[in-house]
Amino acid sequence: MKLVRFGAKGAEKPGIVDANGAIRDLSGVTADFVDAGVSVDAINKIRGVDVSSLPMAPAGSRLGPVVGRVNNFIAIGLNYADHAAESNLPIPKEPIIFNKAPSTLAGPNDDVVIPPGSEKSDWEVELAIVIGKDCYQVSEADALNYVAGYAVCNDISERAWQTEGTGQWTKGKSAPGFGPLGPWLVTPDEIPNVQSLSMFLDVNGKRIQTGNTATMIFGAAFIVSYVSKFMLMQPGDVITTGTPPGVGMGFKPPIYLKVSDTMHLGIEGLGEQHQTCIAYK
Repeated sequence: MKLVRFGAKGAEKPGIVDANGAIRDLSGVTADFVDAGVSVDAINKIRGVDVSSLPMAPAGSRLGPVVGRVNNFIAIGLNYADHAAESNLPIPKEPIIFNKAPSTLAGPNDDVVIPPGSEKSDWEVELAIVIGKDCYQVSEADALNYVAGYAVCNDISERAWQTEGTGQWTKGKSAPGFGPLGPWLVTPDEIPNVQSLSMFLDVNGKRIQTGNTATMIFGAAFIVSYVSKFMLMQPGDVITTGTPPGVGMGFKPPIYLKVSDTMHLGIEGLGEQHQTCIAYK
């Protein structure tokens, strides 16, 4: 299934994509992934619904982030060897974990606000994992059973705040709207091999990033198991899993986002995002 949240910001409703690509309104069936974390149990209840009988969402509805609330928005750094190389950093021997503020969540096509004082805002197309049930101390072999679904994430980053001065990755990753997530939450049964998905990102119509989840250093199952050693993850929590090469800071000289720049990104089977950068008001 492809699940969505649609409607005005703060008033989203749950939806599902039907066989013709139209969005159907699920609000009469579940509110699970609107005001709370999406759960595997709620997804299983939706499976018995006759999607064609559901009302259509209004044409042109805004898409919100695929989850309405997260306790943890977790990110994995330097998870593609070629991205580590362009960052002039060693390949990590174990996953690098940091947090994005939950307030970074945004719809897949919402405008991206360049924060005040930012001169080095950057892009990162990433595979995101959404947790579907309490997940703590799980094995790698069992880890994907705790996944509600997968989505596209743009892990937008302010590189000066991330790496310069005292430098803190969370500080550089947590401005409002720095975590567009969607358009869909795609359930695992629709993704035969999560470690074989092509991905891309364009800036102003030019292809900047090209990659495939096959080149991740640490795969999705390992990441879920690894993070679960250190914290309890709950339904709706998001892990975004790293980016392939082609980020702005890797160019010589670096290229960073400016007001009016556009981004277009996507992952095979998980849909596409479109964003325009605007000034902070």
